[in-house]
Amino acid sequence: MNDAAVAGRRARGGGGSARRAERTAISFDVAGYIRRNIPNFEILNEEALEIIEWNADTVLEEIGVNFVDNPGALDLWRDAGATVTGERVHIPRGLARRLCATAPSGFTQHARNPARSVEVGGRNLVLAPVYGPPFVRDRQGGRRYATIADFRNFVKLGYMSKWLHHSGGTVCEPTDVPVNKRHLDMLLAHMELSDKPFMGSVTEPVRAQDSIEMCEILFGKDFVARNTVMTSLININSPLTFDSTMMGALEVYARAGQAAIVSPFIVGGAMAPVTVAGTLTQVLAEVLAGVAYSQLVRPGAPVIFGAFVTSIDMNSGAPTFGTPEASHITYGAGQLARRLGLPYRSGGAFCGSKLPDAQAAYESANSLNMALLSGVNFMLHACGWLEGGLVSSYEKFVMDADQLGTLHHLAKGIIMDENGQGMDAIREVGPGGHYLGCSHTQANFKSAFWRSDLFDYKPFETWDEEGARDTEALAAERVARMLGDYQPPALDVGTAEALHDYVARKKASVPDAFI
Repeated sequence: MNDAAVAGRRARGGGGSARRAERTAISFDVAGYIRRNIPNFEILNEEALEIIEWNADTVLEEIGVNFVDNPGALDLWRDAGATVTGERVHIPRGLARRLCATAPSGFTQHARNPARSVEVGGRNLVLAPVYGPPFVRDRQGGRRYATIADFRNFVKLGYMSKWLHHSGGTVCEPTDVPVNKRHLDMLLAHMELSDKPFMGSVTEPVRAQDSIEMCEILFGKDFVARNTVMTSLININSPLTFDSTMMGALEVYARAGQAAIVSPFIVGGAMAPVTVAGTLTQVLAEVLAGVAYSQLVRPGAPVIFGAFVTSIDMNSGAPTFGTPEASHITYGAGQLARRLGLPYRSGGAFCGSKLPDAQAAYESANSLNMALLSGVNFMLHACGWLEGGLVSSYEKFVMDADQLGTLHHLAKGIIMDENGQGMDAIREVGPGGHYLGCSHTQANFKSAFWRSDLFDYKPFETWDEEGARDTEALAAERVARMLGDYQPPALDVGTAEALHDYVARKKASVPDAFI
């Protein structure tokens, strides 16, 4: 009997304590995932789309893609009809697209709290926080290496953030925990400190398997076998290279029916052509090959068409964010994803700034609004991203999370029912009056306009008397208040004990490794 099965037996019982904790927990408002009632912005016409699709198939057939250190993958491709020379796979025109056809157009990712489950695909948008930075920054401590305490704090902030639907994955990289064991602590934090959906580990195939086994404890083995409870980020080593670490993790998740974001990681001009059409061609070719491979492993495995693309500053070599070219690529990739019938991942609160300042705000706003209009279904990095993804910022996390409310309200579109038309108000007020006291305003004022929970709208005199605080100062206060108010969601005692036991035994089974 494996570790998960043993732990799962211990997880039974304890329901009474979970119900008691639920009755005494602090309640807070959490919005459901976004359902768009606005059109997607389509930047490419039919001719342009057909050219890009033709060129992507040409890349796969004539140039090919590398599957490195993965003889099993080469065998699967060879059996499917591809030509394999060394580690280079040449995929005949149309084969990858035919294989992609078995991938679902959408799926449910279940949360341990069923009210927090999300639907990925269609007209929906799921927002998840920053992923991967080795550093953190806050107003008091400045920039420093991230720790597991920081990681747990970000999970708490994500749990309490109204507009976030997903707990994410590596919200920061806890460098004080051994590399080969930190995935266990990160998963445990997501499972205990939040009841929103979360992401699994991809840094080694065995860590992906650990993620599945921990989910079998949390949800039950039979439930995991029948449902998607994790999303994972599988980055392609652009250009056109699929390494054995990421593909090994993809294989583990695909076989288990768990979702994977198949995502090129492209800095235009360095890892793809400098032109928008050329980059879109490479993005599509890489996604086609990666998604097709997931379907070779298990037809019907849930996958997401990913596109992480930015441009490069040709003077410094640094990545840039919030640029027109990135927007063009994101809009175009959304159209290509919809033509494939796949959910789409892109966008985020991207910026290159070192501080949560005006540069960060402008670049992030450009990126967020572009992602909403491009039809993104799963948005990673929706809050907290700083310094080109090197830093998870406490203050920017809550600043971005607050602004995600605008995406919810923009996505509603214009309501055209009788109340939305407002004719009763116009009749009641008539010429020369005002609407502040009319019946329609009184009935709608609480929900008529979105209002930031963070920004300062006070008169100058009041703002000055209260310390003339800027947005970063207000955000720091909000971080402290949220962490002070935090209470964990109820979790069955037996399940919690089984998870801790699993983590302890896994850690004890191997020596620490920091590289």
